[in-house]
Formats: sequence, C-alpha cells, structure tokens
Amino acid sequence: MSSKNYHIILLAIVLLFWAWSGIGPHDTRLTWVLETAPFMIALPIILLTYKRFPLTNLTYTLIAIHAVILMFGGHYSYAKVPLGFWMEDWFGWTRNNYDKIGHFMQGFGPAIYTREIIARTSPLKRGKMLGFVSICVPLAFSALYEIIEWMASLSNPADTEAFLGTQGYIWDTQTDMFWCLIGSIVALILLTKLHNKYLQRIGVR
Repeated sequence: MSSKNYHIILLAIVLLFWAWSGIGPHDTRLTWVLETAPFMIALPIILLTYKRFPLTNLTYTLIAIHAVILMFGGHYSYAKVPLGFWMEDWFGWTRNNYDKIGHFMQGFGPAIYTREIIARTSPLKRGKMLGFVSICVPLAFSALYEIIEWMASLSNPADTEAFLGTQGYIWDTQTDMFWCLIGSIVALILLTKLHNKYLQRIGVR
C-alpha cells in the first residue's frame, strides 16, 4: 500500500469516529466540543501542511490513535467511557480512569510528533538533548491544557464539570501531567529506533 493510500485510510477512520462521537454525546454539546477541540484544531493544520511537510507514517498513525481516544472521551465524557468502568472492575479502582489513558497518550504521541518536527527543522539532531526536548514539549502542552480546563471551569462551572473530569479526586491535575510524563518517556524508549528508521527514509540523519 502506498503511503498516500494509507494516510487516506487513517483520515477516513478518524473522521468516521469523529462523526460518531458527535451523535448524541452523553454529556453536553459543550463538553463534546471541548473534548474534541484538539483534533478540530490539529486536522486543518495537518491537511494544509500535508504536501509541503508530510510526516512519517509512524507519526500519522500515532495521531490517528490519539484522535480516536479523544473521540471516545468526547462521546461519553471521560468519566463515563465504558472501558474505564471495565477497568474499575478488573483492577478494583474507585473511579473511571479512562482519562489517564488520554493523558498517557497526551505524552506518548506528542513526544514523537515533537521529535520529528524538531529533528527535521532545527540543528538539533538525534541524541539526548532531542529526547529531553521531546519530553518537555508535551509536558508544557499538558500544563497548558490543565490551565485551559481551569479557565473553562471558571467561565461555566455547571457545563464544564464533565470536561474537568476530576471525579472528586483532588490530585487529578497533578496525576494528569504525571501520566503525560510517563507517556512521553515510554514513547521514546519504545519507538526511538523505529522512528529513526522512518526519519532515515526521508533523509533525516
């Protein structure tokens, strides 16, 4: 399969999930918009830069997985995703922890996105410093996301409660950022060699 056809399939899958997620969301329409906003912001940028700056297949795959996780969270709201309830039963947890999957992916995917963009557009090439920056950038965006959640809660506390998804857990913000950190580190440990191969195919050494 050509890369272009693969990208079209990924795009079709993500758009189908996005359409499904917007049909009868379990919480308010505002919650759905807030939960899926990162995808709605990122998609036009990806499409507009596709010809001029195409990303590797690995990166597009991670973006698609990340988007689908967002869609499930947007449709059900993170505190009500069925997988989270199943995990409660499996592991004996006292809350729906699907949001932690989302925040793990908030680090796992963006660590590779960051690594690719920096390796291709800056003098900083493969090495420890590239890995360090690839962890720092997702963490910065995670902190920004928590600030946005806080500002949303101040503007409309009733309609944004599901968007916050704290479920009464006082350390929700801190653990969200912690899982982003873990996701970033795990991505670099597991995918650095594979990512290097993809970068080599497009001439990045």
